[in-house]
Amino acid sequence: MKISLSAAVSAATIAACLIVSTTSEGKRRKKSDGGSSSSSSSSNDNSVSDDSETFPLMPSGWLTAFPTIVQTGTKPTITWGINYPSIVEDYVTITPPGTVTADEDVDCEIRVLGAGVTVSSSNSNSFSFVPTEATMRYHTGSYSRIFYGTNHDVNPNRVVSSFVLQRNKDLNFGGRYYYGGWGPNYTSQSGTLNVRTLVNGMTPPSNIPDYNAPSLESFIRPYLGPDGKVKIGPMDVIVFMELTHSDSQMSNVGYDLQDMVLLVTFKSRASTQTNNGHGNNIDGIDSSNPGNAPFINLDTDPSVDDEGSGGGAAPSNP
Repeated sequence: MKISLSAAVSAATIAACLIVSTTSEGKRRKKSDGGSSSSSSSSNDNSVSDDSETFPLMPSGWLTAFPTIVQTGTKPTITWGINYPSIVEDYVTITPPGTVTADEDVDCEIRVLGAGVTVSSSNSNSFSFVPTEATMRYHTGSYSRIFYGTNHDVNPNRVVSSFVLQRNKDLNFGGRYYYGGWGPNYTSQSGTLNVRTLVNGMTPPSNIPDYNAPSLESFIRPYLGPDGKVKIGPMDVIVFMELTHSDSQMSNVGYDLQDMVLLVTFKSRASTQTNNGHGNNIDGIDSSNPGNAPFINLDTDPSVDDEGSGGGAAPSNP
């Protein structure tokens, strides 16, 4: 039996070149794609400016070829996937003030950035943090706790909840503080403006202190730019909560939407494609798809379906 290592390598190289060639696309292509070894110019469907941040910054992908040794004239099984530059609005819909609905299945990770509810110490100008609770509601379920503690317990690198947000399912968020008893429970479904969700590049409500304002919590500053706009990843959503004042008190300096801040990161579940080892000849004998093929047999007649009903080369073709 003649075998060829270069056949697999060449096929993988050609496909890889085709994937790399898509990096010439200068604008964001909506969502992720997989399996097509040809590319076309993408349209700017959502009128995003050319300098908008995307993830990834340029098309990226991966490719595998198996087996790496095949019969001369046959092709290996090639599997590949491509992620096109995108932003979070390609995958979810945000309904003000704070509901997030998936437009397709996406991976979701939630982190706590800060818990800013404080009380003043008696006979002093110092403040201390009080325990604060963050909750989440998945679609029609009940609100469940994803964090409880003070700002000293916050680790912004720790994922407090991760799951798959299914298509057409929504997320809502809420919070409250505990100081001698529970304070009001505000959620993104309360009918108030106490829970807000924003994405990269948006201007936050004026109640959030300016970037250089002394009253801006230090844990928020990394997520705001000097221009006052939200500065987070292109696949992130930031959730601001005000838990000590109702939205009827927005004119009060205490209404600053810094009492609980979450970062929600979405990741596309990129589709994967494969050629299944077929297309190498008329009957597609599985000599290049070793999961189904006895390698002792040769494809002596490509016009005959040696695989019969799909179980490998037939004994009648020795």
